[in-house]
Parts: sequence; C-alpha cells; structure tokens
Amino acid sequence: MLSLVVLGAWVLVPSLGTYLDQRQKIAAVEASVQVTEEQIAALEQERERWNDPAYISTQARERLYYVKPGEVPYLVDNDLDPAALPKEQVPVSDELVERRADWMPQLLRSIAGAGLAKNAVETPLR
Repeated sequence: MLSLVVLGAWVLVPSLGTYLDQRQKIAAVEASVQVTEEQIAALEQERERWNDPAYISTQARERLYYVKPGEVPYLVDNDLDPAALPKEQVPVSDELVERRADWMPQLLRSIAGAGLAKNAVETPLR
C-alpha cells in the first residue's frame, strides 16, 4: 500500500508542477488581454471624440491657435508662475579688466588630453 502511495506521488508531482506553471502562464496572458482590451476601449473612445465637431474645433483652437473669422486672438507671453521665473542676475561690473589670453597652449592641451583619454565604455567591434 505504501509503495502505491509513493508511486502515485511520484507520478502526480511533476504533472502538478506543470499544471501550476500553466495556470500562472494563463493568468499572465489573461492580464495581458485585459490591459489590451482597456487600451482598445480608450482608443475607441478617443476616436469617438474626434467625430464630434466641437471637440475638433476645441483641439484646433488649443493646439494650432486657430480662430474663427472675426475673432481677435490674444497670446499671453511669459505667463509663468513668478516662483518659476529665474532670479535676477547681479549687475555686471563697470570696470574693464584686460587679461592676457594665450589660447594656443590651451588648445594644444585640450587636443592632447582628448587624444590620450581612455573611453569610459569600450564597445567591441562586431
């Protein structure tokens, strides 16, 4: 009797593992189908909105700044929040200071440094 129980367990355990694996795959595919159906519903709703002339007119006004004949459009420039605007710069000095600029050695150092630097990531040629 014990050998029959062991034999039955030996036969059923692999098929039980296969069953559980297939159930997980089925659940993943069903979730994927659900997401796809939701995307399809959203796209169909968007398509229905584009069939409405009022929605088309609103989109043309907002996106392309179209106006109807006789209307006067007003565009507000710099309508940002004052907190989002950059701070005022400090005034520039009135004094003119002349410095000696020797650009040739700086250029040579830059070229030599770029030529001798190792790449951060070396990609193999294929």
